[in-house]
Amino acid sequence: MQIKRALDIAFSAAVLVLLAPLLAVLALWVRLGSPGPVIYQQERVGRHGRLFRIYKFRTMHVGADAAGPAITIGADVRITRAGHFLRRSKLDELPQFVNVLRGDMSVVGPRPEVPRYVALYPPDVAEQVLSVRPGITDLASLAFRNESELLARSDDPERTYVQEIMPAKLHYACQYVRRQSLWLDLTIIARTATTLARGPNTPGNP
Repeated sequence: MQIKRALDIAFSAAVLVLLAPLLAVLALWVRLGSPGPVIYQQERVGRHGRLFRIYKFRTMHVGADAAGPAITIGADVRITRAGHFLRRSKLDELPQFVNVLRGDMSVVGPRPEVPRYVALYPPDVAEQVLSVRPGITDLASLAFRNESELLARSDDPERTYVQEIMPAKLHYACQYVRRQSLWLDLTIIARTATTLARGPNTPGNP
């Protein structure tokens, strides 16, 4: 685990330094695109159930959390013009490398959820999933690359997420915890990079 943490720090520091110009451009775009802060912070559940603030480039108008559901669905009107691109390209998640440096997250690990959804986890599953640091990418991220579009086709997106998508994500999360290794992490990073390079409409592939 010390090796994983060391690689997390080295990889995240390298990404933040190498992509600093891109981060600056994206921050300016978010700032000029709509009033409000550049960085969006949200409470998520981390390792051993510890709460932390996850960082993302803001992709919604200020106050959007109180104006709709916790999940975003298709062409959500709350999303800004810049936000649509940032979400499709996953560039909105780049600030999470700061979360990795802080020790809140890992580069690879189960995606962190908000407390209201974690409260729905079966106890044995919660114990397993929350035994590791959450990650920026994981097997579920690859499988549900176009989650927002899937939810947009549902008559009840919230129910679809809780009853269908979330259990599938937890299956992948438990699979990762059982199989975790340096090789698996490198494989997931490589698959994530390949998927992002192919474009936002590429189907997920765990």
